[in-house]
Amino acid sequence: MSAAIPPAKAKSLRACLLCSLIQTPVDFRKNGCPNCEELMQMRGSPDRISVCTTTYFDGVIAVIDPETSWVAKWQRTSKYVRGMYAVRVKGRVPEDVEAELEARGIRYRPRDGTEQD
Repeated sequence: MSAAIPPAKAKSLRACLLCSLIQTPVDFRKNGCPNCEELMQMRGSPDRISVCTTTYFDGVIAVIDPETSWVAKWQRTSKYVRGMYAVRVKGRVPEDVEAELEARGIRYRPRDGTEQD
């Protein structure tokens, strides 16, 4: 991920609906989501990117050291890669991803602020 994103590209940024990582659509297509590609399977799939990410998000957090950041712990991103994360993300993961999480014993919590820990 680049350190600075030109303003023209900032409007096209997308946030992953599962982990809230923010990237450009090109980065999602090229690399997928570094935190949850196994479940989201976005690499090389524009259709999957459109349903697994959103342009509707609030706030941006730069996470440099996820393991020691109290903000990363608060945002539930302390086990994820360094990067830019949305504070809140509007939308839900597709039903097949939610079913896969459930099958793995993982409880899905939307990142839109509706569910409190």
